[in-house]
Amino acid sequence: MRWDAQALNPAQQEMPGTAPLLPLAGLVRSVSTPEFAGVTFHEVTAKSVLNKVPAGSRMPFEWTVNPYRGCSHACVYCFARKTHTYLDFDAGLDFDSQVVVKINAAEVLRKELAKPSWQREHVALGTNTDPYQRAEGRYRLMPGIIGALADSGTPLSILTKGTLLARDIPLLKHAAAQVPVGIGISLAMTDEHLSEAIEPGTPGPRARLKLVSRLREAGLPCGVMAMPILPWLSDSDEALDSLFASLAAAGATGVTAGALYLKPGTREWFMQWIAARHPELVGRYRRLYGTGSYASKEYRTWLAGRVRFFKARHGLAGSHGFSHRDIDGSKTGHQQTGSAPAEGPLADATLADDPRGEEAAYPEGSLPQRRSGQHGQLGVTRTSQPTLF
Repeated sequence: MRWDAQALNPAQQEMPGTAPLLPLAGLVRSVSTPEFAGVTFHEVTAKSVLNKVPAGSRMPFEWTVNPYRGCSHACVYCFARKTHTYLDFDAGLDFDSQVVVKINAAEVLRKELAKPSWQREHVALGTNTDPYQRAEGRYRLMPGIIGALADSGTPLSILTKGTLLARDIPLLKHAAAQVPVGIGISLAMTDEHLSEAIEPGTPGPRARLKLVSRLREAGLPCGVMAMPILPWLSDSDEALDSLFASLAAAGATGVTAGALYLKPGTREWFMQWIAARHPELVGRYRRLYGTGSYASKEYRTWLAGRVRFFKARHGLAGSHGFSHRDIDGSKTGHQQTGSAPAEGPLADATLADDPRGEEAAYPEGSLPQRRSGQHGQLGVTRTSQPTLF
């Protein structure tokens, strides 16, 4: 069945199983097709696609491009869920099933990059929703975006769970010959069954590990964001050992790991999932996170130690480390213990009282690195708040 035949015109009655058309800026049409059962794509024309990052964000870049809003990856833990409420969608099922597509993203970006005021600063792709989610196979927005950035002399980085990125490896190799390119893959577990349950729209861990290997074989960098590590679900010694062994074998240029982050909008959706799938963990999660977005200091300290231990075991110790500030193992009592500490306060002066002050570097390979003689500002001197990925 042709894609065009599935367009929902504003004058038509709402089709069963689709959301009502919303007053989205620049809306051209809304599309539903059996190929993407349960998902509606809202095609819009954007006036601008270059987004300025707020100065207080502590991100290691100042500009982003997000060709999609909403994400069919449907990761239960996705930090970006609340951003969908700005469009009058909900942060739960709507985030997974109502995807906004900026169909003219490449053309608009090329015009913006041609302005005399553009300073060729690093542009990050995939900071909010995944640019290589399944719809990219249909819309093919990324080749035009990558080409526009490279042709303008603008360094770029990509963060994704989508193995569709492999389609663009030749293009990325060509871009990397023109400008600095960074590539990051998000992968925090090797358990295929857990992945299918909690990130049901993503390619499985084995497929993403193969993508890491393909990128490295192509001579491209590839850092891995091992986030989120899920308390009591993917934080056992067996799970962490398997994860870091697999990432080392795949050739990851660097790894950053970190615990689940439950900001408002995400927290409610995740806790609903936990109650349905793992009711025995509901009380534990409530105690571990309290009323905040971060796991307790004690848990983060314990996890930092386990991450450091397994990275060292598998030869990844030289890569940038943990999502929260690395703790000197000699100053904590939990670095080499094999079991998670109980939920509760930990009097440890090496941890900041405010978790937002705990900083981490992106893993090596995930950000563009300036070459000798390269002009333009990359903005990679700032460290990031990793929970905003």
